[in-house]
Amino acid sequence: MRVAVTGTPGTGKTTATDLLEERLAEDDSLPDLEVIHLNRVLEREGLYTEVDAERESKVADLDALAEWLEGREGVVESHLAHHFEADRVAVLRCEPERLEERLLERGETEAKAAENAESEALDVVLSEAVEEHGLELVYEIDTTDRDPDGVADALEAVVTGDREPSAGEVDFMGYLT
Repeated sequence: MRVAVTGTPGTGKTTATDLLEERLAEDDSLPDLEVIHLNRVLEREGLYTEVDAERESKVADLDALAEWLEGREGVVESHLAHHFEADRVAVLRCEPERLEERLLERGETEAKAAENAESEALDVVLSEAVEEHGLELVYEIDTTDRDPDGVADALEAVVTGDREPSAGEVDFMGYLT
């Protein structure tokens, strides 16, 4: 089984999947799944095509990442995870103003934080995930008022099948007006 955990940068993917990884390792009643932090793989294996100087980020080689993932099971965490085959896709969401604050706190530029907040308000990652995988495989999780353990709880429910698919329940369009 492969579960993709995706979302706009700053929604809490890495923090929540780190907690989920601990649970998967410690609890024999949970599936034995590896957590794959795809951005770390991209860095370690050099699976990018160029560096976008304006955005201060690497441009992922999606074909090379797909090849690297081939045959691997687990929980795949990245803002790109929804671009790859998965049995379930958890899309983490966060209210855009809070998302912008989180990104600024971790040192992102104002321009990058604003771009990501706008992307979140426009449901970009959610829309891509639904288009790629269909409504029946997408699980939308609002992280805005959840602590990391609460987000990990929701992810655990996705992994174990104890949560129903959901998409389109979170609406941040008001941010744009």
